Amino acid sequence: MAKVVIIGCGGVGTVVAHKCAQHPDVFSEIVIASRTRSKCEAVVETIGKPNVSADVVDADSVPQLVELFNRHKPQLVINVALPYQDLTIMDACLICGVNYLDTANYEPKDVAHFEYSWQWAYKQRFEEAGLTAILGCGFDPGVSGVFTAYAAKHHFSEMEYLDIVDCNAGDHGKAFATNFNPEINIREITQNGRYYQDGKWVTTGPLEIHKTLTYPNIGGRESYLLYHEELESLVKNFPSIKRARFWMTFGQEYLTHLRVIQDIGMARIDEIDYNGQKIVPLQFLKAVLPNPQDLGENYHGETSIGCRISGKDKEGKPLTYYIWNNCSHEAAYKETGMQAVSYTTGVPAMVGAMMFLTGKWVKPGVNNVEEFDPDPFLAELAKDGLPWNETFNQDLEV
Repeated sequence: MAKVVIIGCGGVGTVVAHKCAQHPDVFSEIVIASRTRSKCEAVVETIGKPNVSADVVDADSVPQLVELFNRHKPQLVINVALPYQDLTIMDACLICGVNYLDTANYEPKDVAHFEYSWQWAYKQRFEEAGLTAILGCGFDPGVSGVFTAYAAKHHFSEMEYLDIVDCNAGDHGKAFATNFNPEINIREITQNGRYYQDGKWVTTGPLEIHKTLTYPNIGGRESYLLYHEELESLVKNFPSIKRARFWMTFGQEYLTHLRVIQDIGMARIDEIDYNGQKIVPLQFLKAVLPNPQDLGENYHGETSIGCRISGKDKEGKPLTYYIWNNCSHEAAYKETGMQAVSYTTGVPAMVGAMMFLTGKWVKPGVNNVEEFDPDPFLAELAKDGLPWNETFNQDLEV
């Protein structure tokens, strides 16, 4: 039994809190903290359990985080705040002697660029402190890395080609909305694409490369190559990989809106002057777009996320392998009040926290999820709302 502090109370944080509360044998006390106490209190009220409480913190402030951690003395901090805040939270964890888990890697606020180097630089400090930091424990990154580790452990002697495929075939009924924080979402998909090939990174234009891929129970969807952070750690931890790519589906209406947003300058992340005030256009856009937390009620359809891998099996013979999860928006909303994109990120974060607190994923230092044993994680994931499937020696379409 252990106490955890959850930083962030958006859609993902809400799911994490709900799922942790379902396991009081592991999570004896749960504190949800964000800038807005009322949001945390609303989640606490919805859950309605005495071991769940709310607090307030500005995650940009190391002193505030230190005060929060010293007051609550958690064994683990689950960081589902903004990626800009990863390093301040890690700093506070080191000061207070608290273990750490997040779902997305750090990126600077003023540059649309994300990579693990900033967080990997903390490895020695966490090792020396005897603290475990688990990076990227959502779905992608997160389960995508665990799927890859599972494939390597059980099926492959050598993985050569990895394609992570992410399809949201749901319909929320809005003209335009993002499924998680609009600022982070739009920054991510308007960057240049990038993939790994024969020991080098190859850069493409934003959403330049695309093809139709078939997803289980969904069918064909146009899928676009973009850069995603788990590629960086997976090619490092599985050096036999010759090529690694990430694909995500987008509808034409979504892409049209995105193109207009860029053309009129609303995707800019630099400050401009407006009536004597400094504003960032993308942050203003975030304020007027639908809140991803509010999409769940009318969301229909499902997501499908998985890994398509080819290489040599344990006997050195050619093998193709596909492992995936499909998640219903309606089922996610019925259970937690959030849509499937939040659910598929929040559930793995809870499972990763459970793995640490039950002693299955403990390794002082800074580690990505694929560096731990995938078996207990995937067994628990299937019990907690995200069952997975696998097929062998079928056409991977990539």
